[in-house]
Amino acid sequence: MLELKEVNSYYGNIHAIRGISLTVPDASLVGIIGANGAGKTTTLRTISGIMKPRSGEVLLDGKPLHTLSSSEIVRLGIAQCPEERKIWPQMTVLEHLELGAYLRGQRDLIQKDMNRVYQYFPWIEERKNQRAGTLSGGEQQMLAIARALMSSPKILMFDEPSLGLAPIIVEQIAKIIKEIHAAGTTVLLVEQNAFLALTLSQTCYVLETGEVSLAGPSSELLQNEHVKRAYLGG
Repeated sequence: MLELKEVNSYYGNIHAIRGISLTVPDASLVGIIGANGAGKTTTLRTISGIMKPRSGEVLLDGKPLHTLSSSEIVRLGIAQCPEERKIWPQMTVLEHLELGAYLRGQRDLIQKDMNRVYQYFPWIEERKNQRAGTLSGGEQQMLAIARALMSSPKILMFDEPSLGLAPIIVEQIAKIIKEIHAAGTTVLLVEQNAFLALTLSQTCYVLETGEVSLAGPSSELLQNEHVKRAYLGG
């Protein structure tokens, strides 16, 4: 479904991702792991159109995405749950959900997805008029996921969803990601928590200094000696 071919992206003169190629098949759960500064967030920003690659291609079903605007990419079915959640403190929970559905026009389907969100996160319906800034960090992360789901994505990209959260909340987030994938949404998961990404995903890519250094089935990468030493504390 989603493919990057020899993609190079820059911040000014800084070569952030270097000839990255990866594939996210339909209905898969693919992980990307790596240290801070490895190029994980830049990869997602390039897919979502926030950054434009200087060379290479980003393709969805064989058609180019890298020539499109971010709003056009969202309309095609790619949503991103950003790093550090990016919640607006003064907006209500419901306003965040409505914002997620902003580009959609089918009100009956929007309500269907609203009900789906309430099934994943029952507390959201009860607290929909609460200002988002008063939520806990874990609740804000769940709200960011709910907001992304309201665009009815074919592909949902997560950028460090476990960042700064207590282990018990990380377990809840992991369960929700598995449920979203099981319901038919393709997932691309970026995580510095390598164990989380490798246990959730089917296939995983390891980024180091902007390049893919390893790739393969996640079960095999869990046993890889370099991955163990560098990312799993073994």
